[in-house]
Amino acid sequence: MSEGVEWAMHTCLNLAWVGPDRAVPAARLAAFYDLPPAYLGKQLQSLVQADIASSSPGPRGGFRLAREPETITLMDIVTAIEGPEKAFRCSEIRRRGPQNEVSAGSLDHPCHVSWAMREAELAWRRQLASKTLADVQKTVLRTSPAVPERTRRWFAEQ
Repeated sequence: MSEGVEWAMHTCLNLAWVGPDRAVPAARLAAFYDLPPAYLGKQLQSLVQADIASSSPGPRGGFRLAREPETITLMDIVTAIEGPEKAFRCSEIRRRGPQNEVSAGSLDHPCHVSWAMREAELAWRRQLASKTLADVQKTVLRTSPAVPERTRRWFAEQ
């Protein structure tokens, strides 16, 4: 998984703290974590295309969440950045080994490695789909209650 997923998750969380009434420029979002603005800009565009964030042009423009945090799952963010492709791709290397010559039909069953990886990925995707940005906000509020206000203040200092 690319670091862009981490960046996008934290950026969405910051946009949630700032709230829907204020757009934040991409450069300001990047500056918060000292990220490369151009690269974060690509992540932000992916979030816009996935209807997780919205953008507005102009001097008071920038990015904001397009939906309420309760409706944005962590899987939505991962998919926006990484795409919908499977994380594991079986290339059937078992067909290249000596087992391929053992007996006809010995490889007619599904690849057990592929099956195990798909099962694990499905569990991972279900878990991410069950957690929302609002769930993360609640955890942050419980463990670090000063973070939301400090974040809002930092973004207000433009």
